[in-house]
Amino acid sequence: MLRDIISNELFTVLLVISLVIIAIAKLVAPKRFDDFILVLGNDRYLKIYSRDQKFFDNFDALLFSNLIISVSVFCFIVYRFTNDTTRLPINGMFKFAVGIAIFILIKVLLERLIGSLFEIDKLTDLYLFQKITFKNYLGVVLLPINALLLFTLEPTINLIYAIVILLLIVNIIGLLSSLKTNQSLIKNNLFYFILYLCALEIAPYIILYKVFVTK
Repeated sequence: MLRDIISNELFTVLLVISLVIIAIAKLVAPKRFDDFILVLGNDRYLKIYSRDQKFFDNFDALLFSNLIISVSVFCFIVYRFTNDTTRLPINGMFKFAVGIAIFILIKVLLERLIGSLFEIDKLTDLYLFQKITFKNYLGVVLLPINALLLFTLEPTINLIYAIVILLLIVNIIGLLSSLKTNQSLIKNNLFYFILYLCALEIAPYIILYKVFVTK
């Protein structure tokens, strides 16, 4: 059994790991990283790199790793605040991070499968690339936020709500950008795209909500 830790040491280590991961991503693809950082206000990244997307991409894999770490750290900062405790269950945090990663990866694989069954592979690939891009962007945004919550700002319920709203806004911008970029493809496959959204964008979160609420 892994013991609980009463300090920010583990968080500090995870933040450093995230920084190293992002630094490696920048070293591996400096031009791509610069375009990625500007993705909120410029669709250059989406237009250029969606053409060369691969099933496994080193750049996206690095940023995805940071996403999992950043989301896990943020959730446990919120957990620590809402439960008014300084004790950090390391094994619980590890399981949570692995659970998030598995959930996202299985969801992506299912989305690719459904896209293939509906014969909208091109639309699905573009949509997934853009969705993953903005999720990875959230991971980068969360890194300084986590650092501030740990070492500078005292978490409050209003501050946490403000951060969640900020993350939702980024997510909505990503969704609108995807719809705008792929509007012609979506119009031609509107029925299947709606089925796709209902099956894999709405249903999984409803199921998760039901599971956690009924516990």
